Amino acid sequence: MLPKINRLKKKNDFGKVFKQGQGFKQDFLYLKISKNNFGLSRFGFVISKKFSPKATERNRMRRRISELIRLRLPKIKKGINAVIVVMPGAKSDFQKLEKIIDKLFEKAKL
Repeated sequence: MLPKINRLKKKNDFGKVFKQGQGFKQDFLYLKISKNNFGLSRFGFVISKKFSPKATERNRMRRRISELIRLRLPKIKKGINAVIVVMPGAKSDFQKLEKIIDKLFEKAKL
């Protein structure tokens, strides 16, 4: 699980990232990033009901992405806010998701 200090929680923070952030897309994931003044990276997740009407499936995807980010946290550039949006139809296993996240972070130069 991603540490609490590395999570975006407030609607205002999400709004700033969506308004000012730069976007990157890889397969079914969309990443928006913007700079912050905290000296640490914070992440938020958006997984709509279009992805799956079942909350258990949405939460499973969020937990998987959160864990992959937690493992890469020491390598990720500091001082950014990031929101990962999961597009509909994104059913994949953990290994495929890991490769997609790596490509997405490489595109964003994180």
